[in-house]
Amino acid sequence: MREGIQLRTRTERMAATSDDSGKKKYIEGYFIVFDEYYEFAPECYEMFDNTSADDTLGDDVRALINHDTTLVLGRTKANTLTLKKRGRGIWGRIEINENDHDAMSLYARVQRGDVDQCSCGFEIIDEVVETHEAKRVWVIKKIKLYEISCCTFPAYETTGISARSKSEAVEKLRQYRSFKERMEERIKKWH
Repeated sequence: MREGIQLRTRTERMAATSDDSGKKKYIEGYFIVFDEYYEFAPECYEMFDNTSADDTLGDDVRALINHDTTLVLGRTKANTLTLKKRGRGIWGRIEINENDHDAMSLYARVQRGDVDQCSCGFEIIDEVVETHEAKRVWVIKKIKLYEISCCTFPAYETTGISARSKSEAVEKLRQYRSFKERMEERIKKWH
């Protein structure tokens, strides 16, 4: 189990929509996608298990802009953010406050396609390390979800995800464990 809040940015498309009357505006999309590899370091991957968020969807989760806690778009407790588990991941719908300049500005950017990526901030409660197709994979089994975000761009363009905001020590520990396990496997083969 790792400690600290993790951030992930995805290249999943968000959409700017409105209800049938045209009176309410929404931003919606998948904020977590299950069973897909995310490369966070050379030969190190992770993926969300399809049950990883089951215990946290009823929590008080915020919708933010670029993980900025001063730019709150919606909140589950206020019924302005809806999160649901749907086939391939966690889908969310944010009701846009038309009196909020930042929210309307973001809505226009999403509508034009200038902003179309999603992210989430969470804590890993449980994970396991597996080997898939010669890849070391951390399978995230259970999370505590704190926030979802509409994001401008991912940090790792080639993988289609963004950096996580976590301590360098945690990242180094993962890399060390992966290296250690690979070396132990090689030693076993020699004996």
